[in-house]
Amino acid sequence: MKRVIIAHGWDGTPEEGWFPWLKKELEARNFEVHIPQLPETEAPHIHTWVPALASAIGTPDEDTYLVGHSMGCQAIIRYLEGLPEGQKVGGAIFVAGFLRPLTGLKSEEETQIGREWTETPLGLEKVRSRLKRSVAIFSDNDPWVPVENAEDFKEKLGSEVIIQRGKGHFNEEFGFTELPIVLEKLLELAD
Repeated sequence: MKRVIIAHGWDGTPEEGWFPWLKKELEARNFEVHIPQLPETEAPHIHTWVPALASAIGTPDEDTYLVGHSMGCQAIIRYLEGLPEGQKVGGAIFVAGFLRPLTGLKSEEETQIGREWTETPLGLEKVRSRLKRSVAIFSDNDPWVPVENAEDFKEKLGSEVIIQRGKGHFNEEFGFTELPIVLEKLLELAD
C-alpha cells in the first residue's frame, strides 16, 4: 500500500489548513495517510522534530511519499539526509519549503529558531539521492519564504518547481483549506 506522511509547519497541527482535505482525498484513493503532531510546535527544533518525524514514518520504502509545509519541509529534508545509503522514498512534495533565511520574523527568539534550521549544515546531495522525485511549490508573495528558494530546490534537490501567484504561505491565514496542486502532483509521483 502506498503511504503518505504529511509534516505540518511551525506552530502547526494535523487538523489545520489543507491537511485534513488532502488526507481524505488520498484515503479515498486507497493511500494510507499519517499526519503526526510534531512536538513543541511553537518552538520547533531539529533535535526534536526530525526524530519525531522518523518515528512517524517508520521504515520507508519507494511506496512512501512525504509532504511538507514550510518548516515541515525542512524536517523532511533533514530526515532524508539521515537515511542509510541506498534507502529511498518514492517522492516528496515541498510546499513553501526553504533553505534560505526566513523573512518577516517578529522577534529575536523567532529569528534564532529560523537560524537553527537554515544555518545547520545540510548534505543536499545525500537528500537528493534518497528521493526518486520531488516537487517544490512556492508563492510569489509569501511573507516568510522568499520565492528565491525555488532556485535551491531546483538546482540542489532536482525538484520540479511550481511558482504560484498571490498564494501567500498556503495556509489558513491565506484562505487555504484545500490545495489541489498538491494532490495532483502527489498522484503523478505515485503513478
